[in-house]
Amino acid sequence: MAKMPYVAAIDAGIHQEMRRDPDVLYFGQNLATTENHEFVAAYGADRVRVTPISETAEIGIAIGAAMAGLRPVVELYMAEFMLVAMDQVVNEAPRFRYMSGGQVKVPLVLKAGYGFTCGWAGQHTGSLTALFMGVPGLKVVIPSTAADAKGLMATAIRDDNPVVYLHHYMLTLEQGEVPDGEYLVPFGKAEVRRAGGDVTVVATGWMVPRALAAAEMLAKEGISAEVIDPRTVAPLDLETILKSVDKTGRVVLVDQATRHASVTAMIAADIAEHRFKALKAPVVQVTAADTTIPYSEPLEAHVIPDEARIVAAVRAVLM
Repeated sequence: MAKMPYVAAIDAGIHQEMRRDPDVLYFGQNLATTENHEFVAAYGADRVRVTPISETAEIGIAIGAAMAGLRPVVELYMAEFMLVAMDQVVNEAPRFRYMSGGQVKVPLVLKAGYGFTCGWAGQHTGSLTALFMGVPGLKVVIPSTAADAKGLMATAIRDDNPVVYLHHYMLTLEQGEVPDGEYLVPFGKAEVRRAGGDVTVVATGWMVPRALAAAEMLAKEGISAEVIDPRTVAPLDLETILKSVDKTGRVVLVDQATRHASVTAMIAADIAEHRFKALKAPVVQVTAADTTIPYSEPLEAHVIPDEARIVAAVRAVLM
């Protein structure tokens, strides 16, 4: 085990797979701009390339390379940059395997940061996870720890389907213990970050450490919160969530996105359908306010869910 920042753990996952498999490529608009670039020096300019300033072009190139048998990782920097190439992301890459009866594979990773609530205002602060979650054929991962950042990246690269890999910018420098050597985290397997018996709290991305901090505050009041991190939302480990709901009967769902564009809305629907009789209180969602993220720091903080709002939601379901 080695302690490293979340961002370094992502790179560790890419390094692991590029060393293992010569078919893995890595490219992006600001990547490989000099021969001294870390990945260029390690793997050469044929496998690590700078691309045109066109998301449509670079994702299209990656889809073609994937269909030809390579395994490209595209560095997109911001999730919003995918919006100008949604035909490739939603209507092309995820469809080919199904439409070819499984004959064509598209092993592609679209790596993008999101949720940069650090004074970047409206166009680089979105949480677009739910936008990709419901696309058949597209897998969506959202690591919240350094260890998962490495392990989920490695699994994404090995997957024969297109994967949207969303890393939260506010976690970039967060330190964590990361396993040495080859390390993989399976898709579709949630992690119970904290066990508890009074209420189930499901959170994603940056909201996971906030939920854990809220659980610590609640513990001082004698309230035992179970905190679940889905880690991947497509596939979603609904079984682990429902098992927790059976135990607690009370649920708080936390997501940085606005309510009607959130992962929590879909999880809430599944809980209502499959565990309605187990619920002792209505499901409560803690999400961003239904507004564009403001530039003003105090307003930005007001819009985004925090520990106090999570604690208040838990108290509400326990009343």
